[in-house]
Amino acid sequence: MSSQKPSRRDFLKTAAAVGGALVVGGVTYRQVHNVIGRDFHPKRAQAYLDGIQPCPAPGQLPNLVIILCDDLGYGDIDSPALALPEIRRMAAEGARWDGFYAAASVCSPSRAGLLTGRHPVRTLISTPLLSTGDAMNLLMDVLGRYSYNVQGIPPDEILLSEALHRRGYRTGLVGKWHLGGTRGHLPNDRGFDSFYGALWSNDDPPYAIYRNYEVDLPAPADQNELTKNFTREALDFIQADADRPFFLYLAHAMPHFPVHASEAFRGTSQAGIYGDAVQELDWSLGQVLGALKAMGLDEKTLVVFSSDNGPWWQGNPGFLRGRKLEWYEGGFRVPFIARWPGVIPAGSVLQGFGVNFDLFVTFMQLAGIPLPQDRVIDGMDLLPCLKGEAPGPHEAFVYYNVRTPVAIRYRNWKYVRRSMTDIAAFWPLRQGPFLFDLETDPNESYDLSGTHPEQAAKLASMLDDFETAMRGNLRGWSLEG
Repeated sequence: MSSQKPSRRDFLKTAAAVGGALVVGGVTYRQVHNVIGRDFHPKRAQAYLDGIQPCPAPGQLPNLVIILCDDLGYGDIDSPALALPEIRRMAAEGARWDGFYAAASVCSPSRAGLLTGRHPVRTLISTPLLSTGDAMNLLMDVLGRYSYNVQGIPPDEILLSEALHRRGYRTGLVGKWHLGGTRGHLPNDRGFDSFYGALWSNDDPPYAIYRNYEVDLPAPADQNELTKNFTREALDFIQADADRPFFLYLAHAMPHFPVHASEAFRGTSQAGIYGDAVQELDWSLGQVLGALKAMGLDEKTLVVFSSDNGPWWQGNPGFLRGRKLEWYEGGFRVPFIARWPGVIPAGSVLQGFGVNFDLFVTFMQLAGIPLPQDRVIDGMDLLPCLKGEAPGPHEAFVYYNVRTPVAIRYRNWKYVRRSMTDIAAFWPLRQGPFLFDLETDPNESYDLSGTHPEQAAKLASMLDDFETAMRGNLRGWSLEG
């Protein structure tokens, strides 16, 4: 009986079939693993929120305002190419903090940390979320970049907006949400009484502007008018709720790429369209602060101005190493100014360092809401620091690259694990580990791991211990919760 050798075509067909089966099997396994591993407990959040009582004396509650820029650089507010009188006036009338960090060096995770008081990986939001119809969703899923297939802030997370709403605050989001675009994950589903803005980043089409659940400006919305429109809506919100405590989260779309500015601001800076957009943000800040003053709300309102992460390829990281999506200081360190006349001393410069997830704890304390006890809250109360009574509350901070902890700061020391280099020509190569003294070398230019091996070993061990603890209880649930 004669045997026939398989042809090259048959071999390729078989190889393709086997390869396809392996890919499908691998993807299927990950989907099942991810669903099992999500560890959702929605009843935890609901039980906590149901226990929050309305404030019996709402007139004594302070108003709370967060003004968050998108990709504004740490050094932009000091750039001589930019005329920013309102930002600089706010710093003169309040407190500036040069040691303030975003919880992540990219959009969605940073916002998840801000609104939950937790490291973004605990919320399973570790990458920027994409609009439902974006083809990149499929690629991100195949590459395993979505943590546990989460494409919106999980229902068991407690958002600042939800807690303040239960306490009796009028809550409003104006601007960018970027924490989910389907029912159950929308701003009005997560504690905001009103929403005017975009569900996604301004580089993710179709880009429409919503008013609550309905489209107000169909895609493609005119982005030249975004800052002006968001400012108008923020002022309307303040005006409508001036007689009751309110929480306003004004999350601007600028200066995220693609950068836009209205006609009145185009060509007004010495920094191109990026600078024009930032100067319009400065104008917007002045409008908000002016409205608070005109309505006699200055001494009743804490206003915080910051950015969600470092700048992209435009923008000024303040001579710090790195930019957005990197774990060097330029990616994580962001501008921070806080103003509250009569409470925050004017012209003060805050010491130590803080993180944007601290705002959750700070605002909860100011509203008289007990923190949830069924989960780890990574944030800490900033009020003693803001009042000039103490330095920043943290001794340590962990920097993440997606789901992987890659660096740690402990006091003035920073340890960076061996990782891909930030030198373009050699980007595939892994370099490090590095040890930097941020007090004498904030630019992370000089590796001291050879001259201070004991410090490098100490921080490496701290980072390993942190990673081990996170692997054992990623969501941070308490045993008794």
